[in-house]
Amino acid sequence: MPVRALFATQVYTAQWRDTAARRLNLRLLRECLQLQADDKAGRDWSRRGYPGGYTSYNSLCRMQQLSPTFAALERRIDAHVRKFSARLAFDLMGRALTMTDCWVNIMPRGVVHSLHLHPHSTISGTYYVQTPPGSPGIKLEDPRLDRYMAAPPRLLDARPELRSWVTLPAAVRQLVLFESWLRHEVPPNPSSRERISISFNYNWF
Repeated sequence: MPVRALFATQVYTAQWRDTAARRLNLRLLRECLQLQADDKAGRDWSRRGYPGGYTSYNSLCRMQQLSPTFAALERRIDAHVRKFSARLAFDLMGRALTMTDCWVNIMPRGVVHSLHLHPHSTISGTYYVQTPPGSPGIKLEDPRLDRYMAAPPRLLDARPELRSWVTLPAAVRQLVLFESWLRHEVPPNPSSRERISISFNYNWF
C-alpha cells in the first residue's frame, strides 16, 4: 500500500542478563531500600507528592554523583544512550549527552505514578530494580493525542504503533529509554511487594 510511517516515536529497551548486571542490581536494591530509610526529606515530600510511595526526586535526585553504585549504573546506561541518540539521528554539535538527574522510586501496593513528562531534558528513562509478579509497566501516550479531531477509536487489535496508548511490561534489570517530551505514567501497583525503579534524565546543553 502507498502508506508511509512518518514522525515515528522511538522507544529503546534493553535487558541486562550478565553476571555483572545481576551483582550491580543486588547492590542497587540494597541502596534503594537504605536510601528510603535514611532520606527523611524525601519521605516527607513523598507523603504530600507521592502518596503511599517513596521517591528521592525532590531530595536526592543526583544519585549518580553521590553513590559509586549508581555511578556504575550511569556508566552502563551511557552506552545505551549513545546507541539510542544515534538511532534518533541527533546532531549533538560535538557535545555529549550527560546524565543530569537520577532518582529512586518505590511503589508499594496501590501507588500510582500519574501522567507526566520530563521538561528541560533530552532523553529520559527508567531502570527496573525489583518487579514482583503483576508489577505495572510504563504506559506511553501517543504525543498527537490532543490533536485527534473527530478520529474514531482504534481497533482493539491495532498494531502497537497505531494505538493511542502502549504499555511496556516491567522486568527486573530492564532499561527503557525515550525522548523526554513523551508523556507517560505508571498504573497502580496491584502487588503486595514493592516495585522499585530508578529514573533518570540526560541533557546535552
